[in-house]
Amino acid sequence: MAAEEDRTRAIERGGFLLFLALLSVAMLAVVWPFVAPLMWATLAAIMFQPLYLRMLAWRKGHENQAALLALLVITIAVIIPSVIIGSMVVDEAIGVFKAFGEGEIDVSGWLDQIVGALPVHVQSALAKSGLSTMAGLSNKAQMFAEESVGVIASQAVAIGGGVLGWVLAFGVGLYVTYFLLRDGRTLAPRILAAMPLETGLANRMSERFLTIVRATVKGSIVVGLVQGALGTATLWIAGIPSAILFGVIMAICSLLPALGPALVWAPAAIYLLAVGDMWQGIFVIISGVAVIGMADNVLRPILVGRDTGIPDWLILVTTLGGIAALGLSGIVLGPLVAGLFISAWKELAEQREARALSDHSGSP
Repeated sequence: MAAEEDRTRAIERGGFLLFLALLSVAMLAVVWPFVAPLMWATLAAIMFQPLYLRMLAWRKGHENQAALLALLVITIAVIIPSVIIGSMVVDEAIGVFKAFGEGEIDVSGWLDQIVGALPVHVQSALAKSGLSTMAGLSNKAQMFAEESVGVIASQAVAIGGGVLGWVLAFGVGLYVTYFLLRDGRTLAPRILAAMPLETGLANRMSERFLTIVRATVKGSIVVGLVQGALGTATLWIAGIPSAILFGVIMAICSLLPALGPALVWAPAAIYLLAVGDMWQGIFVIISGVAVIGMADNVLRPILVGRDTGIPDWLILVTTLGGIAALGLSGIVLGPLVAGLFISAWKELAEQREARALSDHSGSP
């Protein structure tokens, strides 16, 4: 009789867990159209929780007012400048794409001009390698440039065509951010308690999650914005057109280990030197090495504070993979998943080592 009751309870529990899993999948399907604004709202609530606490200390007992004030600061300091810069980038991208279509920009001509400015022995070396005519290489460079800018312009048109959806997602993000700022301190322990994990393990993974979020947002996005701003100023001073567009590209490239923004400013410097703009080219090189490049080395340790334990090559792969799978949100989600993946496997290894030591100490 007892065995049959245990079997009935096991079946009922299994049925409940299956029902819960189906409900979770259904819930995920319902909120999936807003997964990006929900993710950014969660990240904003984590990053700006200290700001909310300061507002709450100023307005003690008024959680709603503190959350609204923090949200107002976020909107003025972060969101509005981002929208303004984004609109400028879209305008420049569309303008550059139109210039390609109307023949105002000739990448193959620029390439021929650069090659013609090279020393004779370098041109001879290129001739021996079959690159002297630059015909095929120039055509490929032209096609690559047109396709690259075309992708940006097409995305800009898509964003413009979906203004209603963007405004709706933006509103949802702000709304959720408000409640997460206000209720985050009480909501997080409840979520950890409800997770089907041992309490200590759940707390350790939660701490690791916060560490990786801080490292990704502060150490990558903030550093990228700084390098992009410095790169924009450098290219503008050097007279490079569409400096804001290339600055944003430089900020994105800063996520790539090793080369980073040099993928943008180095070709710009080579072009300037090749066409005879000597001081501009030298200025770009000096600024790229001494200012833009050093920003990462100086700011990242200050902002991150401690190592995330994620290898550079894995950051590169997961960042590119995240962008390919999720778009802009993948910049954060890619390294975040990688960090949690490494943390989970380290936790498993530590548990196995602890059990092995326990078994060894308990053996006669």
